[in-house]
Amino acid sequence: MDFNFMLQAHRGFAYLILLAIAIFVVALVVTMFGYSGKISKLLRKSTLFTMIFFHTQAVIGLVMLFFFSPGFKAATAAGTLMKDSVSRNAYVEHPFAMIVAAVLLTILNKKFKTNDKLQMSWVIMAVVALALVLWAFQWHRLFA
Repeated sequence: MDFNFMLQAHRGFAYLILLAIAIFVVALVVTMFGYSGKISKLLRKSTLFTMIFFHTQAVIGLVMLFFFSPGFKAATAAGTLMKDSVSRNAYVEHPFAMIVAAVLLTILNKKFKTNDKLQMSWVIMAVVALALVLWAFQWHRLFA
């Protein structure tokens, strides 16, 4: 495997994650306002698939970062990883925020799987996870 293959896989899963997140948001809003708080099958499935895609994306991204990324290796060797805002965003802030969002999605999946009623704290957790994803998502790289 080479860096370009990993990069294309990472980009491909990014499109799947955007689709899964859109379905998750629709299912969450429908559950909040349409079923008097009862967790629907659609919400459970969308959370599960969003979590699966997110974890796969995280593994691909971390393998790409630590084993294949020439930019990460160059930035750490030169000592500019935290000094340069572009390097810091791409190699520190983006992975960290996405891992935190993946952890929050995993917790949400467990909560939605084991309970029948939606709680406001879970909705807040979902909003925080989505906000992290939207903030750390590399929009300019995906749609450039």
